Amino acid sequence: MPSEPRSTDFRLLRAPIWARWLRCRRSIDARYGFAPDALPAHPSGDARDAANRWIEAETTGRLPDRPRPQGRYVPALAEAGLILTAGMTPRVDGVLQYAGQVGGTVSVDEARTAAGIAVANAVAAAAGEAGSLDAIGRALRMTVYVNAVGGFTEHSRVADGASERLVELLGERGVVVRTAVGVASLPGGACLEVELTCARARP
Repeated sequence: MPSEPRSTDFRLLRAPIWARWLRCRRSIDARYGFAPDALPAHPSGDARDAANRWIEAETTGRLPDRPRPQGRYVPALAEAGLILTAGMTPRVDGVLQYAGQVGGTVSVDEARTAAGIAVANAVAAAAGEAGSLDAIGRALRMTVYVNAVGGFTEHSRVADGASERLVELLGERGVVVRTAVGVASLPGGACLEVELTCARARP
């Protein structure tokens, strides 16, 4: 008998990671031996790792809805055979999931997950502008802005999280040229921002 498909409580995806952690921790405490009332609001160690694995599992393998602008702009524009997206932060249903500086309060592995969420938002914006995911001929260029502490040098490793997710969503059409840049801050305190340029599929 095939296994039952996993159901996702999309209400959980509307809250930041640590708020969602507090709501899902009862299903995790038995695995790690924590008493629910003893778990911290901002978990660390095995508890934090469990929360991060949970968010990654819940956001991988699905194309999100077209993101809502966080200001006076549009998520994507199509012109002259190209589709250009606005910068996308790691938001799920409009809620920022990872804030802080990479190498400080945000680990490299968390930033990689965040990059996957952000680029999925960029693909959703491009697909919404083009009409469908199949209407994207291929992705051409991606820029990943990493809000990092001084002296941080693993920008490329963070950006690999976006590259891997892009290939997951588009296949070989998702192999791009890429730039990863360290910055001092980003809107809303986001740990990173991703922008994408794609080509329309030929008719």
